[in-house]
Amino acid sequence: GYPGRCPEDRRLSLDFKKMKQTKYIFVTGGVVSSLGKGLTAASLGTLLENRGLKVAIQKFDPYLNVDPGTMNPFQHGEVYVLDDGAETDLDLGHYERFTHSKLSRFNNLTSGQVYQAVLEKERKGEYLGKTVQVIPHVTDKIQDRIKQLAEITGADVIITEIGGTTGDIEGLPFLEAIREFALKVGYNNAVFVHVTYVPFIKAAGELKTKPTQQSVAKLREIGIAPHILVCRTEKPLGKELREKISMFCNVPYAAVIEEKDVDHSIYEVPLMLQREKMDSLICELLRLDVPPADMKDWQEIIRKLIAPQHRVRIGVVGKYIGLNDAYKSVYEAVIHGGVAQDCGVAIEKIDAEDIDVEHPEKSLKGLAGILVPGGFGERGTEGKIAAAKYARENKIPYLGLCLGMQIATIEFARNVLHLGEANSMEFDKETPDPVIWLMEEQKEVNKKGGTMRLGAQDCHIKENTLAARLYQSLVIQERHRHRFEFNSTYRKQFEEAGLVISGTTSTEDPLVEMIEITEHPFYIACQFHPEFQSKPNCSHPLFKGFIEACMNEPQKVRTNLEEPETP
Repeated sequence: GYPGRCPEDRRLSLDFKKMKQTKYIFVTGGVVSSLGKGLTAASLGTLLENRGLKVAIQKFDPYLNVDPGTMNPFQHGEVYVLDDGAETDLDLGHYERFTHSKLSRFNNLTSGQVYQAVLEKERKGEYLGKTVQVIPHVTDKIQDRIKQLAEITGADVIITEIGGTTGDIEGLPFLEAIREFALKVGYNNAVFVHVTYVPFIKAAGELKTKPTQQSVAKLREIGIAPHILVCRTEKPLGKELREKISMFCNVPYAAVIEEKDVDHSIYEVPLMLQREKMDSLICELLRLDVPPADMKDWQEIIRKLIAPQHRVRIGVVGKYIGLNDAYKSVYEAVIHGGVAQDCGVAIEKIDAEDIDVEHPEKSLKGLAGILVPGGFGERGTEGKIAAAKYARENKIPYLGLCLGMQIATIEFARNVLHLGEANSMEFDKETPDPVIWLMEEQKEVNKKGGTMRLGAQDCHIKENTLAARLYQSLVIQERHRHRFEFNSTYRKQFEEAGLVISGTTSTEDPLVEMIEITEHPFYIACQFHPEFQSKPNCSHPLFKGFIEACMNEPQKVRTNLEEPETP
C-alpha cells in the first residue's frame, strides 16, 4: 500500500465511477527556482488528457504584483496573454501548448490579487467586524480560486502549480491553503508532487541528495508530505540514489521520478515522465480507472524535432535577446512551424542594438528568414528597422509581430514613401509623420497595469491576400497587447505605394491589423500576437507559412536529409 491511503474511509474516498469527483494535484518546487515546475505540470496534463481525462491547470504566483503586466521582461520573462485579456505568467503558455485547455483569468492567481480582494471586502465591512488575518481569510480566498476553476471547467483533474520555492516567506499562505484544501477533499482526491533539484558536484564526481532532503524537510515542517518527488538532474539517478532519496524523504521507491535534462526539446518531457510511470502512479493514488495514454502523435512530434527532413536558419531580431524567456512563445511557435513542415529550425538570436544600420548584412546575411517580435520602448528600434528594410529589399521572408508590424510600417514610410522622419509616437512624440500613433481610447489612460488593448479580438481578412491563403478564413480571432496602432490617415498613401492592408478590425471604421507586400515571396506583419495560439501538434498558420517560405529560399541555408536518423 501507499503511505496515506485509507481505503476503509468511504466518507473521504469517493468512488470515481459512481460519482463525478474532481481530483486535485498540487505541484510545488524546492531548492532553487526555474526547475521546470510549469513544464512538469503541463507534461502531466498531456499524459492525463491522453488517458481520456478532462484536465485544467492553474498557476499561483506569490509575488505582490496584481499581474506581470508591468514587469520588465528581464525580470519575469514574457507576459502571456489569454483570450479574456488576462496578462499572466509564461507557464500558462506551457499549459495551453501541452494540453487542449483554453485558459482564462481564473487560471492564474497572485498574492496581489488575493490581498486586493481581501482588503476590498474588509473595506466594505463584509467581515462583520472580525479581525482580518492570513488564516483563515487569505487562505480561504486562495482555496476559493481552486473551487471556482473546478466549477467553471468541470474538469476531472485540476493541476495547481505553486510558484516560487518552498521556504519563501511570500509563498507560505499558498502552501497552507493547499494543505487545508487537501484535508477537506480527503484521501485519494489530492496528491502533492514536489519538484526538486539533485545537483551534480563536478569536483566530487557525484550527485548529491542533501538539497532534496532539506527541501522535503521544509515542506513537511509546513505540514505537507509529498506523495511524489520529481528529481531534476543532469545525470541518471541510479538505483542506489533513488533508494536513498526514498528512505530519507519518506516516499516509495516508485515515487522517486527521474526528470533528466532533455537532449533536444521540452516536448520530450511527457514521454520521459511516461517512461517513469508517473501518470500511472498518479492514477493509482487518485483512484482513476482510465486506460494508458496513447502518445503516438506526441512521438511523431519528437521524431520531427530530432530527425527532420529539412533544416533552415532564421533570425529573431529583438531587444530582450539576452533572456530566453522574454520571447518564449515566439521561439516555441517558430519550432511548431517547423514541426508542421517536417523542418528543423535553427534560431539565431540577434540583438537589435548590435545591427549596423548602414550595413545590416553583417548580422543578417545567410538567414533564410527574419522575424521581429513584440516589445516596448525606443532601444534597438533602428536596428529592427534596418532588419525590416534588408528583408524587404533582398526578398527574404519577413514576419512581424505587434511591434514588428509597426517597425515594418515605419520602414516602408521612410524608404518607399520617402517620409524620412516617419516614426512611432511611442519613440518620437514630435515626429512630423506619426505613421504609428496612440490609440484613441488610450489617450486618457493614466494607469499602466491592465489598460492596453488586450485579449482576443476579431480580425477581418481581405480576399485574395497572403493572409487569406494562410488562414483559409476571412474572419479570425487573435490575441492583442498594445497601445499604439497604424495611423489610418496615411492608409491611402501606403496602399498606393504597394502596401496591402490585408487585415482590419471591421469593415466600417477599421483599425489596421495586418499588412503585407504582394511583390515579395513572403512579407507579412500583424498587430496581434499569433504566437499565443500555436501548439506543437497544431502550428499557427502564420508560422507554418513563414517556415514554408524560408524552406523555399534559394540561399544555401537548408539541408535535405535523404535518410533521417531514427530517434
